[in-house]
Amino acid sequence: MNFPEDLKYTEEHEWVRIHEDGTTATIGITDYAQGELGDIVFVELEPEGEGYEQGEVFGSVEAVKAVSELFLPVDGVVERHNPALEASPELVNSDPFGEGWMIELRISDPEQLEDLLSAEEYADQVA
Repeated sequence: MNFPEDLKYTEEHEWVRIHEDGTTATIGITDYAQGELGDIVFVELEPEGEGYEQGEVFGSVEAVKAVSELFLPVDGVVERHNPALEASPELVNSDPFGEGWMIELRISDPEQLEDLLSAEEYADQVA
């Protein structure tokens, strides 16, 4: 299983890639999560331009086995969705940390990033 060191993680299996500006982030689900869900057939995301609080649902992933909600790791405004997921939701399975990203978020409270898990902490959680 893959746990990129440059990312932060949540206990709910989302990953966060903080951009160089420190105020935006790309978010998706982890390799572990996509593996547990199985073949992903649909991704539904909340509207762009909307603000959400940490822990709120920002979308859902439908797989052959189950439907799983996606939880926002930090407060922020959804700036952009991954347009490729509409036609190819299976990208979440094949490349969860790359082409399978879900949203870009403008972070409202950067201090919340400190509460996220490191790669090592996340790996210990799912081991």
